[in-house]
Amino acid sequence: MRRLILWLILASAGHAAVVLDRMAVIVGKHVIKTSDIERDLRVTEFMNREPLDLGSEAKRKSAERLIDQEILRQEIVTGGYRRPADSEAETLEQQIVKDRYRGSPVQLRADLAKYGLTETQLRDQLLWQLTVLRFIDQRFRPGVVVTDEEISAYYQQHLAELRKEHPGATLEALQAEIRRTLEGDRINQNFTEWLEQARKRSRIEYRQEAFG
Repeated sequence: MRRLILWLILASAGHAAVVLDRMAVIVGKHVIKTSDIERDLRVTEFMNREPLDLGSEAKRKSAERLIDQEILRQEIVTGGYRRPADSEAETLEQQIVKDRYRGSPVQLRADLAKYGLTETQLRDQLLWQLTVLRFIDQRFRPGVVVTDEEISAYYQQHLAELRKEHPGATLEALQAEIRRTLEGDRINQNFTEWLEQARKRSRIEYRQEAFG
């Protein structure tokens, strides 16, 4: 499943640091502040290993992500969906340390500092990503059914590609993998459609001055 991929404005003048915070978007009864947007940008760009961009266009994209996240958060709370344990985020953090930093937590913290982040903020983001993935699985997987006929059709349509990746593999050998692919695509489609409808039902107000 594609990760939906799912998240403090500090301005310096001379030798002084001035903290500015204002309302950027109102989603229902929840306020998204400029500090939320900057934190989301820092975490997202850290996770994607991209240069830090706090420009207006990046802020607008962040605001859209945070609107989606707030809609998801409300649904998770009201629906009583099971959430992952904190230990799962810790395990994911350890995997990042292993994969990116050769097992060095010191290097992780140094890289976080470049983005103006703390380890706690990273762990909060990881926990939220896991929460969203679990919600999507609980909410949308039960209604997904993939038939043998659909698996066979997919196999025929992607035969050249599949044989390149799995030389000599038969339909029977690839059936489980194809089923997972089709289920993931359908879950993503159902989730996207649900989110679009949920946004239409939500009261969303933008404060344009926050994106200057």
